[in-house]
Amino acid sequence: MSEDKHRDESAEQQRKAHAHRHNASAPRERGHEDWPNRREFIKRLGAAAALAGGTGYLWLAPETWPLSLRDPTGDRGRPQQAVFRLKNFRVDAAPGAKVLGVARGGNWEPMLRMAIAAIGGIGHFIRKGDVVLIKPNVAFDRSPKLGATTNPEVLAALIRLLWTAGAAEIRVTDNPIESPESCFVRSGITEAALRNGAKVVLPSPAGFEMLEVPGAQRIVRWPFFYRPFRGADKVIGVAPVKDHNLCHASLCTKNWYGLLGGRRNQFHQDIHTLVADLALMIRPTFVILDGSRILMKNGPTGGDLSDVVPGRTLVAATDQIAADAFGYSQLLGRTDELPQYLLNARARGLGESDWRAVAMKEEQVG
Repeated sequence: MSEDKHRDESAEQQRKAHAHRHNASAPRERGHEDWPNRREFIKRLGAAAALAGGTGYLWLAPETWPLSLRDPTGDRGRPQQAVFRLKNFRVDAAPGAKVLGVARGGNWEPMLRMAIAAIGGIGHFIRKGDVVLIKPNVAFDRSPKLGATTNPEVLAALIRLLWTAGAAEIRVTDNPIESPESCFVRSGITEAALRNGAKVVLPSPAGFEMLEVPGAQRIVRWPFFYRPFRGADKVIGVAPVKDHNLCHASLCTKNWYGLLGGRRNQFHQDIHTLVADLALMIRPTFVILDGSRILMKNGPTGGDLSDVVPGRTLVAATDQIAADAFGYSQLLGRTDELPQYLLNARARGLGESDWRAVAMKEEQVG
């Protein structure tokens, strides 16, 4: 083979090799055999639509999606906070038991025995091994003599009665408006609880959970101090009798307000609806209305001994609305119409606001 012919063949081979590399990297034309055919393309398109929810809305602008798929704020994509519901802590009435037991005197422990005996007796409500939660009012950093908080001597007497009934554990809790530690110490509640073997449970951010209250109007879902309720078998409220500048009286039902978290002061604009909701939120085992001393004016905080008068009365009740109505008229001495929250609660079937219509026993003790 001549040298010129050899050079021509070598050049032709290099040209073909270059063309092959160029074609391999070039975009494919629509009719190329490596492209899917029309049927395969439609199948792939359908699979992509299925991944988008089986509707094909993946290919449409968000504003054209159905309402069920829209999430303009991003809230639907956030983790949802778990909610819980409180159980009903009530105990069926004992045969022949009264709704209200009223004890008058000055010796708190026998007075408590008498009042609780009238509504069924401590052994009817508390069983051996029960975990019992007591909710006093410890809202303010006040001396107990000022009447803004539960009398620690009454609390101590109740704790001792619960131990005799066989309670396995007794917890004392509240979520004060002011500093919890200071309120519990200054009010005497810490000492009364610890000295008698009860546990004090103070609030902390981790102790609150989202409570759901079916049928409520203002607290359908609201942060609630739930930690002390974990494992509790019975719940007892112990509330002082005092004036209140917004809802006229702070008694048993208003006492549960202290368990709410969040920005609860916003309820001041509709306080009567809120307090009626509290009667739905907590169905206690029984309540104690602490009328040992009574804050007659400048409530709920008080601050002056001249605002307080001796009450020398304790009321045990299985109907907190009836107890509040009794306290309003008979202990605070109000002759006007009952606070609207009591009327609201009665209208919702949560208790009897006419205390004279319920079975009651009243007795002087000592």
